[in-house]
Amino acid sequence: MTHHSGFVNIIGNPNVGKSSLLNALIGEKLAIINPKAQTTRHRIFGIYNDAEYQIVFSDTPGVIKPAYKMQESMMGFVKEALVDADVFLFMAELGDRDFKDERVIEKLQASDTPLIVAINKIDTGDQELLDSDMAYWSEMFPKAKKVFPLSVTEKFNIPELFRIIQALIPEGPEWYPKDQLTDKNERFIVSEIIREKILTLYKQEIPYSVQIEVEGFQEQEDIIRIRAIIIVARDTQKSIIIGKGGSMIKRVGTDARKDMERFFGKKIFLETFVKVDKDWRDDDRKLRKYGY
Repeated sequence: MTHHSGFVNIIGNPNVGKSSLLNALIGEKLAIINPKAQTTRHRIFGIYNDAEYQIVFSDTPGVIKPAYKMQESMMGFVKEALVDADVFLFMAELGDRDFKDERVIEKLQASDTPLIVAINKIDTGDQELLDSDMAYWSEMFPKAKKVFPLSVTEKFNIPELFRIIQALIPEGPEWYPKDQLTDKNERFIVSEIIREKILTLYKQEIPYSVQIEVEGFQEQEDIIRIRAIIIVARDTQKSIIIGKGGSMIKRVGTDARKDMERFFGKKIFLETFVKVDKDWRDDDRKLRKYGY
């Protein structure tokens, strides 16, 4: 039996649905999802496995113009994704043709790697707008194998997109064990679940100033004990994260614990603490520590 394997790198603007698509294609919630821009900070592999295929889908941060060192590192993950793919999957949002970095477009145009263009959120507009976008992206990427309408939230055309991707995956070996879902470890998954709850519960600059450090992850037979530090940039942010009488930090912990129990299939004991670390987003040493 012939085995196929390859890397499918998903690239696009912030908030076009890249993480939601990754989760839909592999059938597991690995990448966090939130309507706020710049939710994804790292490059995350989600691995689809069956007897004949191993497809490694790579979610990347949305393309932006960096304002500080952490964002520069985020765009470094995008640059990596532009050189090591077997298939590029460029995602656009219906009606949005304003791309943040023309150099990314130019690299995709010049590449001989197979390219699929997916126009997401087609449920938000009419057929005339979709036809116009299909024509625009077909002209922008004349070498694209397919320009494809999609609605991840409505689960429209996802199986069809998956079949198109499968047809482009070359013959190859297993790069990862067949039971592996992602390249990230348990501590990373924990930190992302907590960060997703902060993105959901807090407004303005708070989610963008937060980093999660998992100091302890002790797995026992029937329970996992986790100690996590929520790092913020200012004292005022610490007060907001904690909330009156500790109400907000308690809610973050409760919501995160429920998601962790679903993901790991075990009871979770979660301790969360808040620490101020000024300028961590512009400190090279700390960024390396946090995986940027």
